[in-house]
Amino acid sequence: MDAHIEAILAELYQEGQANDAHQEDRRQKMLNLEPETARFVSLLIRSSRRKKILEIGTSNGYSTLWLAWSAQQTDGHIISIDREPEKHTLAETNLREAGLHERVDLRCGDATEIVATLEGPFDCIFFDADRYSAPNQLALLFPRLTSDVLLLADNVLSHPAEIAGYLAAVQSLPDFDHMVIPVGKGLSVAYRAV
Repeated sequence: MDAHIEAILAELYQEGQANDAHQEDRRQKMLNLEPETARFVSLLIRSSRRKKILEIGTSNGYSTLWLAWSAQQTDGHIISIDREPEKHTLAETNLREAGLHERVDLRCGDATEIVATLEGPFDCIFFDADRYSAPNQLALLFPRLTSDVLLLADNVLSHPAEIAGYLAAVQSLPDFDHMVIPVGKGLSVAYRAV
């Protein structure tokens, strides 16, 4: 990875941690992906040559930058959704600074409403936002998934009750292999190859 992008990522993560340490309002927290989880997700995307990626939960763009850098290696593209206009603006600024903004289509608004309008197809979905709405979003996206698709979701070990509905939905999908990787706050990885 380019040293300039590495420096931006390190700064974003530190700023996010500092913000979250004193921020009471959950919607104003950055809740960035853990660096080791970001590296693992990047490895998955690059090694399996993912090109059509959807991220639900942009925040300040920390994970989005990782995805965009990974997509640059695979000649891929990302749609990333966040409901907070301030975070949307931060992410756009950070992607531009890293020179990766052309890899990402940022959308601002309610993720479930936006997901309902997306055409797809997607070969990778990364759920990292409201865990309660993730099962509905998965149901909406299911017809727009490629046959060879990777489904990822963060916070499986840190928020087991909140993500239980999503995990049940994934485990009920036909032809998917699923496991939870104990990296960061716990990453759900589901893969279909039919």
